Amino acid sequence: MSTLFSLHPDNPQTRVIDQIVDALRGGAVMLYPTDTVYAIGCDLNSKSAIQRVRQIKQLSNDKPLTFLCPSLSDIAQYAVVSDPAYRIMRRLIPGPYTFLLPTTKLVPKLVMSPKRKATGIRVPDHPLCLALMNALGNPIISTSAHMIADDATPNKGKKSGGNKTEQEVLRFELFDCLEKLVDVIVDSGTEPGYHVSTILDLTGEEPIVVRRGLGWEAVAAWAVETG
Repeated sequence: MSTLFSLHPDNPQTRVIDQIVDALRGGAVMLYPTDTVYAIGCDLNSKSAIQRVRQIKQLSNDKPLTFLCPSLSDIAQYAVVSDPAYRIMRRLIPGPYTFLLPTTKLVPKLVMSPKRKATGIRVPDHPLCLALMNALGNPIISTSAHMIADDATPNKGKKSGGNKTEQEVLRFELFDCLEKLVDVIVDSGTEPGYHVSTILDLTGEEPIVVRRGLGWEAVAAWAVETG
């Protein structure tokens, strides 16, 4: 059974952040909100926790896992960033963007794609995520939890009875669905988003849009300005 921690979305309480970080350092897997969707994650340096995340998501080891970094300077520790990639990221972050980048030796093999030796990295625009990473001192794995919840709740989207609104039911359905699979649930009191990040592949000479998601308009505007 997981432990539920309630945090203010804009000013997360330091005491609660420290409790969550202690759990992450001990190998905990958590469900937590980001600036896109609710995610399943753990400490990037906990190999056992990363393996559990893969098992929860049913991801084979050849599928890379995205992780969050608190800043662009932190990304440079975990990825090889070319000058063109740096200019793009400096323009877009923080925000709902996932950058596919070649990894450095600091990234565990369990996280990267073994063939390309690359993975996805994000800098979220989310005070709670940043507070967790700054207190932990490491990046945090971030993979969407909604696919699991969608499969487990076939009636999702129907109006509910009682005093709960439809959004509240969806939020707590997500918690109920994963409470036996994760160790920690972080509740910011906000409803989960359902729009994914925009993915940009920056492993080559030219950026490639892999997926259009949140923030796509800013990417398109940047392409027009530089094109």
